[in-house]
Amino acid sequence: MPSFTTSDGISLHYTDTGTGLPVLCLAGLTRDGRDFDFVAPHLRDVRLITLDYRGRGKSDWADPSTYQIPVEARDAVELVDHLGLDQVAILGTSRGGLVAMMLAATAKSRLLGVALNDIGPEIDPQGLDVIKDYLGRPPTLTTHEEVAAARERLMTGFANVPKSRWLDEAHRLFHQTETGLTLTYDPKLRDAVLANGAQPEPDLWPLFDALSGMPLACLRGANSDLLARATVDKMKARRPDMIAVDIPDRGHIPFLDERESLDALRRWLDMLRT
Repeated sequence: MPSFTTSDGISLHYTDTGTGLPVLCLAGLTRDGRDFDFVAPHLRDVRLITLDYRGRGKSDWADPSTYQIPVEARDAVELVDHLGLDQVAILGTSRGGLVAMMLAATAKSRLLGVALNDIGPEIDPQGLDVIKDYLGRPPTLTTHEEVAAARERLMTGFANVPKSRWLDEAHRLFHQTETGLTLTYDPKLRDAVLANGAQPEPDLWPLFDALSGMPLACLRGANSDLLARATVDKMKARRPDMIAVDIPDRGHIPFLDERESLDALRRWLDMLRT
C-alpha cells in the first residue's frame, strides 16, 4: 500500500497508476481517492495520482486542528515532492478544488492546470448546510444495500443513476462491520469544519484569480446546491477561456464518467498537452 510521511509525521495513502501527463486527483471533504475510480478507466495517456487526505480513507488520522485546506495543500505538495515531480495538473472535486485554488495562490509553479468539479470561489450556504448536517455523524443504516436504496430516494438533483452506482457509492462512503456501518474518515473532521464556520467567510475570489494563465475547467452538476449557475457565470467572465459545462441529471457532485464530464476533461487535457 503506497504511502509517504508528511513533514509533521502523518502517513498518507496515495495511488499512482499509468504513464503520461501527471494528474493529481483530490477528493471531496469526507471522501478519498476511490472517488476517481469511475473516471480513471476513461483517461488515457495520463499518470493518475490520488491522495487520501489526512483523516480520510487509508491515511492516518491526525490532530483535528490540522484538517484544514492550507495543511491539505501542503500535504499535496509534499506528495508531489515525494514522487519527484516538478509539476502536476489537478482534478479537484469539491474540497479538492478549494485545495487546488489554494495551491494556485501559494505554489503556482507546481501546477500545470486545474479542473474543478462542482466547486468555485462562492459556496451556496444551502449546500453547505446539507454537508454540515451529516458530517461526522455515524450512519443509522446498517448495510451498504440500505444506504444505496436511501441515496437513490434522497439524493436531490440526481436522475438516471443505475442502482449499481448507488451501491458503489455506499461502499465508498462506509465500512461494513459485524455491528453495522462505520465512517471512512475521522468523525472529528466535523469539529474542524464547524470551528471554521464560527469565523468570517473568507473571500475566495483571489484564490480563483490565482489560476490565471493555466488551463482551467469547471464542471457543475446542473442541479447542484453547492455551486450556483451565477457563480460559474462570474468565473467565466473572469476567465473567458475556462471550459465550463453543466452536467445534466446531476447535483453535488457529478461522478465524472458522464459523457459531458468526459468531454470537458478531455478538452482540458488537450489544452494541457499543447
